[in-house]
Amino acid sequence: MADIFALTQQAIAGTDIELIDVERAPLGLLRVTIDRPGGVRVEDCESVSKQLSRVFEVENIDYKRLEVGSPGTDRPLKQQADYFRFADQRVEVRLRTAIENRKVFSGMLRAPDASVTDPESSPVFGVEFEDQTGTTQLLNFTFDDVDRAKLDPILDFKGKKR
Repeated sequence: MADIFALTQQAIAGTDIELIDVERAPLGLLRVTIDRPGGVRVEDCESVSKQLSRVFEVENIDYKRLEVGSPGTDRPLKQQADYFRFADQRVEVRLRTAIENRKVFSGMLRAPDASVTDPESSPVFGVEFEDQTGTTQLLNFTFDDVDRAKLDPILDFKGKKR
């Protein structure tokens, strides 16, 4: 699977499109998730699909159907750079080890200034959340502490922002 991910990444290199994930699903489905600044358009999915179809044919990658899509509103945060990019947005973070019998935290993502971060050390990120008493807390963590994380926007379909 790592080979398909690397091959896909090479195929879209040089564009403003970012590869998020490549997944093999049942019945021969190969699902590719992409993102780009400003959001993914249908035209982006179409061009990536055409490009990958040609590359996969040449490289003899076995699949029955190729699906290219956007990560959606709950985009996963897969790389450390994602934590800097989506700083000050609402996220859900699941830690590898529990803190006070809790692994999942939802709140505002806080990131250090990337220009002052020492490249040799792991930057410390934070999630600002409200506990059961309504008090705002800050949980600090490193990228290695995270099992998985995703954007967790509050959607209001009535047109009002909370």
